Amino acid sequence: MSGAVALTSFPDWHSPLRDGTNALIDRLIGEFGDEFEAASNGVLGVLVAVEQGLRAAPPWAVLAVTGVLAMAASRRWSFTMLAVAGLWVVGALGQWDEAMQTVSLVTVAVLLSLAVGLPVGIGCARARWLRRAVLPVLDLMQTIPSFVYLIPAAMLFGLGKVPAILATVIYAAPPLVRLTDLGIRQVSPQAVEAARAFGATRWQLLTKVQVPLALPTLMQGVNQTTMMALAMVVVASMIGARGVGETVLVGLQRNDPGTGLVGGLVIVILAIVLDRLLQAAGARLQHRGPQRR
Repeated sequence: MSGAVALTSFPDWHSPLRDGTNALIDRLIGEFGDEFEAASNGVLGVLVAVEQGLRAAPPWAVLAVTGVLAMAASRRWSFTMLAVAGLWVVGALGQWDEAMQTVSLVTVAVLLSLAVGLPVGIGCARARWLRRAVLPVLDLMQTIPSFVYLIPAAMLFGLGKVPAILATVIYAAPPLVRLTDLGIRQVSPQAVEAARAFGATRWQLLTKVQVPLALPTLMQGVNQTTMMALAMVVVASMIGARGVGETVLVGLQRNDPGTGLVGGLVIVILAIVLDRLLQAAGARLQHRGPQRR
């Protein structure tokens, strides 16, 4: 009987983990509240500038810039027209303003992911001990459900766009770190040795040899990070990020499938346009790679 009791009894790890986490968050807020507020204001300032610029620009100007970028990336008129037509459909669905809010959120989140992911990925490629330490963290970041990221982000920064960006960066940065690490490590050893033989410093080796040759792989990382950031827009809308995600959320809350479908279609269109743009840019860089070498 005592053996049966022992087998069906578990130690209480739930309470210490819960209480310890809450105590840690409270301590961070108490000791670094000013720093969190300064960081929040900085991120919010960049986001507001990007968002106001996109929302204030005439739709025809945004469509023209999209066409120029699509042509520069692909050099195909068919793709250029499809990209412009996709954004035109977004406006026709009455979601232009919301789409610009979403694009600004994704843009800032991707920029922050680049600022964090590229150095970490390069460090992992150069230091095996760092890679061994970072990979389990990346596995954890990609395994935890995205909703969980909203809890500490909202506690540290409150509700609004800043915690939404923070949660998006945590969710979207791991692919960039992994592919940066992979791309740098896959650079030809002969090219690296040749650069060293000509007296290249570590910085010159990185910026003149490794990064240019790994650029197609790095672009794949940027592509995946952008897609994952866009996938967070609905989740981020739950804490005040607004944008197209809010349209989907309103459709769910009001049991309005039509509104939810409109928001979903806009997200799909934005994802297709951004994905094809980045893929075309990556393919072009890969095509130019052998010429550079």
